[in-house]
Amino acid sequence: MQLFYAPEIGPETTAFVFDKEESKHIVKVLRKTEGAVLHITNGKGCVFTSEITQASEKKCIVEIKDVTFFQKRNYSIHLAVAPTKMNDRYEWFLEKAAEIGVDEITPVICDHSERKIIKTERFDKILISAMKQSNQAYLPVLHPPVKLSDFIRGDIEGQKFIAHCEETSKTELKDLIEPGKQYTLLIGPEGDFSTKEISDAIARGFQPAALGATRLRTETAAIVGCHTFVIKNVQ
Repeated sequence: MQLFYAPEIGPETTAFVFDKEESKHIVKVLRKTEGAVLHITNGKGCVFTSEITQASEKKCIVEIKDVTFFQKRNYSIHLAVAPTKMNDRYEWFLEKAAEIGVDEITPVICDHSERKIIKTERFDKILISAMKQSNQAYLPVLHPPVKLSDFIRGDIEGQKFIAHCEETSKTELKDLIEPGKQYTLLIGPEGDFSTKEISDAIARGFQPAALGATRLRTETAAIVGCHTFVIKNVQ
């Protein structure tokens, strides 16, 4: 199933007009004509079955025929990940985490962060593309960048974890996860969290977690963590 994205559509919508860019893609690139069936999500759990009533490169109009609402899972994943030095590596993480099933993402600025100014213009487009590609009905929430010290002081429910590289006592993440919970995982920058950041997070209730026997890059660690949450909940 090929999925299109239109956040404006709601359960009561009967017809929808795609913008010029998407209309051109549908008609010229995909060669869709009147009568063709399109599936659309609003990123809020609804998938709409629609039929093209006007196939124009400037204005593609569809009639909504049916809507299916998908309930959210009984668990949620929030990844708070420090920006990588190379922006393309962070974009790769966003894409793969969205495909796997992340619910929320927060870029966190840490003591050792080499990149402290975050340009998120492309991030939303990457998440939308990954949601469509993986046929999911929910668009991950991308929060504004925030200092780690402020993030850990927030009101965070559920299980909270910090994955760091210091040689201190840690438990494998897979052994800490309780199925059916809300999860928040902190992943640090290339230079890892500072000792103070680790101790402050632990004092705020974050459990030290290991992600395996090897040292992972920031974006790899985030993907391993995300996948571990999903696997633990589908066993």
